[in-house]
Amino acid sequence: MAQQHSSKSIMWATIIVAIILSAILFSLTNKSFTSAADAGNTGNDAEVRIQPVARFELAKAPAVASGPKDGATIFNTVCGACHNTGAAGAPKVDDKAAWAPRVAQGKEALYKSALGGKNGMPPKGGAADLSDDEIKATVDYILSKVK
Repeated sequence: MAQQHSSKSIMWATIIVAIILSAILFSLTNKSFTSAADAGNTGNDAEVRIQPVARFELAKAPAVASGPKDGATIFNTVCGACHNTGAAGAPKVDDKAAWAPRVAQGKEALYKSALGGKNGMPPKGGAADLSDDEIKATVDYILSKVK
């Protein structure tokens, strides 16, 4: 009878262990319950996860109204890009021979070319926001450098 008692206890121990393991496995695999972590989700997590990290927008910087600019400033910021390097066929400021025929035409002809554009140079050197007086001051500055 001692053997029978021992085999019954092993059988009951095995059944209890199997029930406990089944309960643990069922609770781990059953997704019908809602945990505290899932309670806050509204279903649009995918939308949040696929948002870009940053956004980039190009916007024109507001113009600084600091009054009229002098010829040297305009030359260095607008005209110098071409007239210092000779880009687009522009005569270099330090090339007096290239400027000699232009200087011979007179200031008014140079003003007209600068204001209206000539060959590869757009009107006002591409800086349409400059006034006519500012362009004329820049031409005068260039003339002082090439004479």
